[in-house]
Amino acid sequence: MSVKEFIEKIKNQEIDIVEHTYKLIEECREINREYNYFNTISEELALNQAREIKIQLKQKNGNIKNKKLLGVAVSVKDAICVKDVETTAGSKILKGYKPLFDAFVIQRVKEEGGIIIGKTSQDEFGFGTFSVNSAYGIPKNPFDKERSCGGSSGGAAGLSQKLGNHIALGESTGGSITAPASFCGVYGLCPTYGRVSRYGLVDFANSLDKIGPIGKTMEDAALLMNAIAGYDKNDSTSLNAKSENYEKCLKKPIKGMKIGIIKEAFGSGVEREVEKNVYNGIEELEEEGAKAEEISLEIPIKYGIATYYMIATSEASTNLAKYCGMRYGKSEKLEGSFNEYFTKVRSGNFGDEAKRRVILGTFARMAGYRDAFYLKAAKVRTLMINEYKKAFKKFDALASPTASILPPRFEDIEKLSPLQHYMIDVMTVSPNVAGLPHLNVPVGFEKNLPVGMLLIGDHLQEGKLIQLGSAIERGE
Repeated sequence: MSVKEFIEKIKNQEIDIVEHTYKLIEECREINREYNYFNTISEELALNQAREIKIQLKQKNGNIKNKKLLGVAVSVKDAICVKDVETTAGSKILKGYKPLFDAFVIQRVKEEGGIIIGKTSQDEFGFGTFSVNSAYGIPKNPFDKERSCGGSSGGAAGLSQKLGNHIALGESTGGSITAPASFCGVYGLCPTYGRVSRYGLVDFANSLDKIGPIGKTMEDAALLMNAIAGYDKNDSTSLNAKSENYEKCLKKPIKGMKIGIIKEAFGSGVEREVEKNVYNGIEELEEEGAKAEEISLEIPIKYGIATYYMIATSEASTNLAKYCGMRYGKSEKLEGSFNEYFTKVRSGNFGDEAKRRVILGTFARMAGYRDAFYLKAAKVRTLMINEYKKAFKKFDALASPTASILPPRFEDIEKLSPLQHYMIDVMTVSPNVAGLPHLNVPVGFEKNLPVGMLLIGDHLQEGKLIQLGSAIERGE
């Protein structure tokens, strides 16, 4: 049954929500033993929420049946704070940290009757493409346990494929919602920067981080998006813009909509099987009445990786400076000079990729280099936004592969250099840098592995992306 059907059965008390939640938690444990999708399973919180829902339903509380997520299991990427539930962002340096408050999106989920079932595995602080940079176990692809789920929201995407009546909260800085969604064959929507509050998110890069839904169906993603989108006075980057009813976008016809096929996103470096299935997805849109034609977007594809990693590492270096053993995270016995103490705490508790990004970002922000690197990247970002804006004067959405390759084997990932890791993000970094909404849509399988198509929309046009994604889903 669909999540919507499940909610109706909960409202009508055809399903005992407490009994269902007990079984669901047990299923999560079984899945986790095999696939490593959770860092923490929040059994106590989930059962308490389920009991409260059951009480309110029995009392016939009038408001309870209006809740958008009533009884739905919601998993949370481990970088998003949940009160009294360990939140580590995949790093040893935050082991044992239990927030004293809920993130804005968690407040919204709870208000709408969603049940928080746990914190999903991820790359440390979001630093990765394949979810192999975690201190707490590597999530495995739901179609082949020898392969990657993608990153950094790997646990969220994998769990979305394996667990029914569930929607995941993911987070993206450079592709961490859409890339794992592609590798796991699910729908991942990264909203416009500021559309969903970042309050309560453990920062990677402040000007890039975005929270969004990952679901097995387009309807699931729209349902969670309806619950979490909106203005938040606690987040200075939150947009005070009216949100759409995203569920109403699901059945809208797409006849006459124009799709730009990004010319530079195909050809050299893109696996043939990926390219074939993405073009099949574009054909499905055309069959539903959309019109597609090629467009050249040179700056986003050519300069996206360099621009993104310059901005992202600089901001990460600043954000991670607070983890020095004094106020946040792990600490040690106070001895030696401050340099010796900080070095001991940070060297022992940051992973290799976190250290690499701190060093790169610190270098880019140093006196004498800031103008040459960071500020230049910020100027390229403006050029990138301008090129996208020009394209959206003609097109409703832009299409490309989400990832240029099929989900790789872990043994092959180990052979890649850091630069090769970074290059896998070539399709997804630019819309993140530009703050544009983008959606992964599953468009087929090759060698029993999923292929995803990336649809990019103009700012605040999540509704159009849901409209298009739903059209492809209907045509399957």
